[in-house]
This record gives sequence, C-alpha cells and structure tokens, in this order.
Amino acid sequence: MKKRASTRTDDQEPEDGKPRRVRADAQRNIDALLEAANAVFVASGVDAPVREIADKAGVGLGTVYRHFPQRSDLIVAVFQNGVDTCANAASVLASRYEPGEALTRWMHKYVDFIATKRGLAAALHSGDPAYNALPAYFQERLLPAFQGLLEAAAAAGKVRGGVEPIELLRAVACLCTHACDAGPDHARRMVDLLIDGLRYGATAP
Repeated sequence: MKKRASTRTDDQEPEDGKPRRVRADAQRNIDALLEAANAVFVASGVDAPVREIADKAGVGLGTVYRHFPQRSDLIVAVFQNGVDTCANAASVLASRYEPGEALTRWMHKYVDFIATKRGLAAALHSGDPAYNALPAYFQERLLPAFQGLLEAAAAAGKVRGGVEPIELLRAVACLCTHACDAGPDHARRMVDLLIDGLRYGATAP
C-alpha cells in the first residue's frame, strides 16, 4: 500500500480536535472493509491485493486508502474488530443461556476467532512495531469477558473453580493451532473435550 497519509476526513476528525461520530455511510464502508479484509486474509493471507478487498467490500480503492492508509492499519483494525466481536458476545450469551451453555458457546466463538486470526499470523509475528499493542489489547478485552463467564459457570456448579482464564485461553489456542488442518469442526470437538474436563470436580452450588 502507499505511504501513510493523513486520515483526517470531514466525518472523522473535526478542526477542534474533538472526536466526532463517524457518518453512517462511512461506518458502513468501514464495516464492509473489515469483513471483506478478514475473509480475504483468511483465504489468501495478508499480502492479498488491496483491490481484491475493495471489490469484495463493494467500495473503491480510494475508500480503502482513506480509512486505512497502510496495510498495517487494516490488519490492526481487522484483529481488533475480531477481538471486540468475541468480547462483546460474552454479555449477550450470558443473558440468553444458563452459565454452562453460555461458556461453551463463547468458547466456540473463540475457536472461530482463532481460526480467522490464522490469516493474520505472518504479520502479527513479523516484529513490525505497528502490532506491538495488540497482545495487550487482546488480554484487556477478552480476559474480563471470559473470566465473567468462567466464574458464573463455576458458581453454578457447571465447571470446577480455580482455573486461570488466561491459561484456558492459551490451551484453546493451542488446540486450534494443532487441529487447524482438520478444519474448524474438529477444533470445536477438541474444545468440547476440554470443557468436559472442566466439568470434572465441579462443586454443586
């Protein structure tokens, strides 16, 4: 992609420096770009042509560069969007399902997130300082969301207590990494076995 340029647009950064709500049409373009980029990165890797992303999103190249002047800007945004989607799902699932079911469904969503992150792996582990803040963003957003579900399930007697959320997230990521060639369904089955193990020793409320 071309050199970094100013990203200020009338719908993003006003003259006084105060944040302004992104216009609805601009937000739709951003959402479409993030969805398209995620799909393209998974299928073709992060070096896929920008035009392929623009075409899939139904926007022009100028729109891509206006919102994401460098490829790293788009990669960071795709990663953060995936983290946010996964984190935000925790409260939704907790409100709809009993604690054990909510935990299981969220862990399946996390499996899907890990699967889509594979397309970003080469960039995220490249040593580029543009990605230095992403591990902290991952923990700050996902850990509290997951911890709430895990503690609720333990309190309800669905899983045993005393499990560190970060260790469990890492265990799921490892399972997904080693099961990736067998497809996401296989990874979900492996995670279901892990959840079955968590049920051993659970204490009834």
